[in-house]
This record gives sequence, structure tokens and C-alpha cells, in this order.
Amino acid sequence: MAYKCLQDCIGDLDKTGQLIRIKEEVDPYLEMASIHLRIHEAKGKAILFEKVKGSKYQAVSNLFGTTERSTFIFKETLENVKKMIALKTDPMQALKHPLQNIGVALAAWKALPKKVSSHKFEKIKISDLPLIQCWEKDGGAFVTLPIVYSEDPEKPGAMHSNLGMYRIQLSGNDYILDKEIGLHYQLHRGIGVHQTKWNKLGKPMKVSVFVGGPPSHSFAAVMPLPEGLSELTFAGALGGRRFRYMYDEEGFCLSTDADFVITGEVYPNDNKPEGPFGDHLGYYSLKHDFPVMRVKNVYAKKNAIWSFTVVGRPPQEDTAFGNMIHEMTGSAISSEIPGVHEVHAVDAAGVHPLLLAIGSERYTPYYTNKRPQELLTISNHILGTGQLSLAKFLFIADKSDDETLTTHKEEKFFRHILERIDLSRDIHFQTKTTIDTLDYSGDGLNTGSKVIIAAAGEKKRELLAELPAHVVLPALFRNPKMVSKGILAVELSESHPVPTNIGIVSGSYTDIAWDTEGIPLIVICDDADFLSADFNNFLWITFTRSNPSHDIHGINERYENKHWCCDTLIIDARIKPHHAPVLEKNAEVEKRVDGILKNISDQIL
Repeated sequence: MAYKCLQDCIGDLDKTGQLIRIKEEVDPYLEMASIHLRIHEAKGKAILFEKVKGSKYQAVSNLFGTTERSTFIFKETLENVKKMIALKTDPMQALKHPLQNIGVALAAWKALPKKVSSHKFEKIKISDLPLIQCWEKDGGAFVTLPIVYSEDPEKPGAMHSNLGMYRIQLSGNDYILDKEIGLHYQLHRGIGVHQTKWNKLGKPMKVSVFVGGPPSHSFAAVMPLPEGLSELTFAGALGGRRFRYMYDEEGFCLSTDADFVITGEVYPNDNKPEGPFGDHLGYYSLKHDFPVMRVKNVYAKKNAIWSFTVVGRPPQEDTAFGNMIHEMTGSAISSEIPGVHEVHAVDAAGVHPLLLAIGSERYTPYYTNKRPQELLTISNHILGTGQLSLAKFLFIADKSDDETLTTHKEEKFFRHILERIDLSRDIHFQTKTTIDTLDYSGDGLNTGSKVIIAAAGEKKRELLAELPAHVVLPALFRNPKMVSKGILAVELSESHPVPTNIGIVSGSYTDIAWDTEGIPLIVICDDADFLSADFNNFLWITFTRSNPSHDIHGINERYENKHWCCDTLIIDARIKPHHAPVLEKNAEVEKRVDGILKNISDQIL
């Protein structure tokens, strides 16, 4: 069914046994987030908080907590939307030729935004909202599922607008409550292009923040769409209902199906410290200057429901977003980048830090000794494409070496790479470049490095599952633990100095005697037992706590005509002084949540 509003979706989930109601009053400071995290971890139901302390509004979370529930929500529209994306369908063209694909034409009709003339909102204040703080060191309350609307001053109007999901800080720091909120957006975001244009004109940018509304609107805000397909049309197609909007008397766009709308202006060079915020890498993003939005009006429907999520070390609810996006886009990346079969942003590693890819090595079929060539061309294309450009580590393999290989079985993929890599040839760095704003492993905001690790050809080594008894561990290493075949986790000896912000401390690995060809990768960490206990722990620790140019080292490392190489790869994945703090739960809050959930434990799943 086409949900006209968020309440319709909640009612449908309730009717089908996919919703749990929390009737007890809960505190928006940490408690609501803790309940969400517990239920999400258990793969539980969507959650309706009926009594939120300090606000008259109910709140809902975990709507998209499982891929199965997301699929249920969009069950009637998903297939036609997938066709639209695959065909890169322009809704207007589909309507001109409806008989070519009736289903797509119908979806295209529902995709067209509809301008209306009235709304049913009442005006409220920011302080009336559920001011939810998810983590103890957060700078205040945040909107975690905002749908942020902006327009291009050169092409005004809804059809050339941008919808994005950028966190909004509602309280705390130096923000004047009810008058100012913080707007955080990262590199490669459409709103940044818009603000640049408004700044050149010397005029404030009008921004509208929608919260709630049909679930398709949230997905539209995070969806990487083909060029020319607007987020508003996608929202209509996915929701099976045209995106309804109007402009208020001050010229701000209102989504009339939203539960809440916050309008305001962003002035050129008007910034304030935003954050910290417990983020999806599993660490806090720290306090930095970001644009201030001067609040004009806050609108709410009579029985509005506040929609939110909680982010932290993956997997979280945003993982299901990613799974649904992959389901909708399918192999779209293959058509965008010639020679690419798969690209997988690894959720367990925080998404942006680690990409796995499979390409085709076709340049020299006449060579008997295959080596990465086309794979390097493909890699540069990947790292120059949209948000993929925020990656730090890109591991890429040749499909013809194993037709069954997939990037979504990470442990097997790593094994494939490590069996074939030539460490004197196959490691390629990009230094002093951009990385994810939320990644603090680099040497500044948005600043870090990248490495391409490419492997093609026959197996070069048999990987070991155990550390051989005859191997003498170098003196600076202790507590060796095998992570997987070919991967060893170690800690540094207690006598070794604390790490500095430039990576591994003084001491070369040139003189280390390491005769174990079957273990080509060593990870230095703070807790080898934890890192080796689960492959996802390895992915998270290794790639969120290392900056390639600073933290990749090697036994017998050397340069050959400016190309760095080694005999055994070492990644320093210890926490460094400049890293952001790890997210940790509050023990007292957890005890209170134990009591809240005790009485409804049989309803969670």
C-alpha cells in the first residue's frame, strides 16, 4: 500500500506484528538510544515510544532495522523502482512512451512531485521536540533522520532541488535554543554545491528540514541516484505517492506529508562549533565549525511522530539502508565504471574506510604471467567516483582468477588477495588527499591518504592458519593471535613507547627476521585477543584506526624508483593520541533500561 504518512506505516507494522510499543515514560537523554540499540541488536521490531519525557510528541525508531522490514514497507513499489533505476528512467520520458513499460510508466506518474495550496501544520518551537541525545559525550540533541531540502539559486524550484540526510544539532554548544541549529554536511554533498552558489550571490540559503512523513522520503535523502533523477521523484516512485509540497509565506518549501518541518537560513561564512556526535564508525566525530541555520519556523502536525535512529559501531539501522540501496541499484556500478563487476563498501569497517572490488584484467591476454594493469585503471576510476572517493583502503581482485569470488564474503576475499599479492609491486599509495569527514585516523579534518592493493594471477603462496612453532617472534611483538589464514594480530611489548600521531614510533622493521611467507599481513593492535576473536573485529579495528601513508609499514621495507614495497605488510592499528574516542555505553542508563525491557522482553522479536 502507498503510505500517505508515517502513521500509516506504523499502523501497518503494528497490524502485522512488526511493532513494539514502549508505554513507560522514557528519557530522551541516553535511555531511548539504549533501548533502540538493544532491540536492534536482537533484530527486533520497530519501536514506538508513546511517552517521551519533556515532549508531547511520540517517537519511532528502528523502522528500517532489518532488510526484511524495509522490503515489507516498499513491497508494492520496489520492483518498478529497480527497473526505473536500471533504465535511468526520466519520468517525463516514461510518460511519453507508456506502452513500452506500463509498470515503469505508472511509477513515473507517481514520481512527479505535486504542488499543493494548503497544509495542516501548527507552529511550535525547537524546545517542544523530543530532544534525543544518543551518546554521553554528544554535544547535545540531534536530528538523526533528517531530510534536508535546499534549492539551486540558478535553477530554482522543486525539480532541481536537493534532498540529503545531514545530521542536525538542535541544542547544546553555543547554539541559542529555539533560534539556531547546526547543519553538518560532508564532502561531495549536493547542499554544498548549493551553498557555494548562494555564497557567491552574498545571500542566505533557504533550508527546510523535514522529519517523519512517508518512509520513502528518508530513503530518497540517502539514495545515490543517476544523474538527472531528482530525489523528490524517487521519493514519489518508491512511496507510490507523489511528493506533496508547497511554499510558506516566507518562501520556504514545506513537505506537507512530513510530520515536522524546520525552516531557516544559512548565511555565508556563518559557522559555529558542531558536535561531538557518536557516529557510524563507532567513534565520536569531534567538535568542528559547521554552518549555522538561523531558525525561522518550526511546524508540526497535530499528532506528529518524531522519527529517529541511533548510529554507532556497525551494524546499525543504517546498515539496512545500505542493504536496501544495494537491492535497488543492483549492478549499477558496473555500467558506471567499465570493467567493474562489484564494489563493496564494507559496513563492518565503517563503510568509507574500506572498499573491496572485483574487476576484469583484459589489457594483455597474451601474457602468461598476469599482473594488475587494468585493475589499476579501474581503481583510479573507483576512487574518483562520488562518495567512493572517501575510501582509504581499496582491495581489488581479477574476476577471471576465481569466477565464484564475491566481495560480500570478506574473509574469503582477503584470503584470495593475500594468496596472490606481490608485495614488491602491488601496493600503490595516494598521499595528502581527502577521506571521510568522520574518520579521524588521518592528520586533519577530511585529510588523509589512500592505498590501492591489487592482486591478479596465480596463487603465489599457501597461507598459514597457525603460527609455526619454529618461528621466533620479533622482540618488540607479543601476544600473537591468528585472525584468519595469512593474517596475524600482535601487540607491542610493554617497553615500546606510546604511539605518536605520525604513526609507528621510531624503529625500523628492516632488520626483523621473518621467514614466514605464509603470513603476509601483520596487524599491530592494542588487544590482539579482541581483534582476532571475530573477523568483523579485524575489519573494524584495522581499517578505522589506520591511515595508509602513516600506518602501513613492512618488514624489509624499501623504495624502488619511488615505489614503496616490502616482504611482509604491517598495519599499525593501535589507537593514536589524535584519534576520536570510542563510543561507550553509560552503565547507570543500561541498568535502568534493563528494568524497562524486562517486562516486554517477550514482545521484542
